[in-house]
Parts: sequence; structure tokens; C-alpha cells
Amino acid sequence: MCGEIVAQRGRSICKDCAPMLKPIKGVRCYRCSRPLLEERQEFCYDCSRKKHVYQQGIAVFGYQSPVAQSLYQLKYHARKEYGIFYGHYAAVYAKKQIQAWRIEVLIPVPLHPSRLAKRGYNQAEVIARAMGEKLNLPVVTDAVKRVEKTKPLKELNPQERRKSLQRAFMPAKNQAHWKNVLIIDDIYTTGSTIDAVSRVLKEAQRAEVIYFLTIAIGIGNN
Repeated sequence: MCGEIVAQRGRSICKDCAPMLKPIKGVRCYRCSRPLLEERQEFCYDCSRKKHVYQQGIAVFGYQSPVAQSLYQLKYHARKEYGIFYGHYAAVYAKKQIQAWRIEVLIPVPLHPSRLAKRGYNQAEVIARAMGEKLNLPVVTDAVKRVEKTKPLKELNPQERRKSLQRAFMPAKNQAHWKNVLIIDDIYTTGSTIDAVSRVLKEAQRAEVIYFLTIAIGIGNN
């Protein structure tokens, strides 16, 4: 995460950076996994006010330093090794939950073809493939396709996000049907992207129960 060479063979993170990674522990939202302040709470502010298409999800870290900076490097500066590291980390962190959900396939959130061509890779797919390798689960990239190039979601408010994503995804060529699927993405902010992909999978009858995993989630004031 510091950009230096890891001296010890076999390690993927140096001894100085490892302690800075603080995965989410304690009370979290039952629906989206956002960390909560009060033990008596069941849902975060967002999930208490709106209904999601997905069933439940889990995030590994809060979206804050230094995770936020490394995900930015993964997304915009071709640091795919960060995606591989986080995919392996997430597989260990969430293994029991994924097994409890009886997940059959991992589905990374797709990129628009023009954005994929420009970037050269889909960061969600990099994470998903690293997870699939550890968990021995298949990664499916042809169940949903992105057909509309939306503005960067970080520039939009929640209502604009939902409107922008309404027609952004469509079913792709894979006609398989699964009972339990896990959508993979790098960051969860409002859940609009996960909901949009979930809606397409359900309407196309590709999946019955949909869960998600993201590397980071916006903490907010919960």
C-alpha cells in the first residue's frame, strides 16, 4: 500500500502497512453491512428508509484511508495487484458467510465496453477472480452487460444515481439460472449499482437470491 517492495518472500503486504488494514468488526447493518454506532440498531439510516433488490451483503473495510487510496490506484492507475490482494483478503474474511449463503457463482459488476477498452480491465472482475481462486467458485462475466455509460457516480446524489442506473444494465448471453449468486464490486456507497444489477438478474430469471460483497463501504453517520 506504500508502494515499496515487500522484502519478505511470500508476503503480499509489508509489515508496516499490514497494521493499517482494519476490517469491519462489531455491530453492522443487517442489510448492507455498514458499521453502526448503536448495538440496538438493526439497519443503517439508508437501509431503514429504502428497500433493496438484493437480499444481504458484506463489506470488508470502511471506505477510508488507506483503503480508499489503494482502491483509487486499482481503479485508475492499473494497480491490479491491489485487486488481487483484496480479493484474496475478502475470500478469507468472508468465507464462512459466503458458505452460509451457499453461493454458486461470483458476478462482478460489469463496465461499459468503452470504459473497459480505455482502462484495459474491470477492477471488480480482478477482485472476483482472486476470490474465486481462493474459494473454488466460478466467476461469470456474461450474465449482465452494461449498455449505458453513466457519469461517475461519485458526482451524483442518491436520487441521480438511481435514475442514471435505471437503464444502465441488461441481461447478457448467459442463460443459466442460479439459486444464490454473489455480486462483486470494489465500493458500496448507496447500493444503487448493486440494486440495478440485481434487478436485471431477477427480471431475466437468472438468479433467485442475490447477495453482494464489496471491498469497502461508505461509513456515513450511522
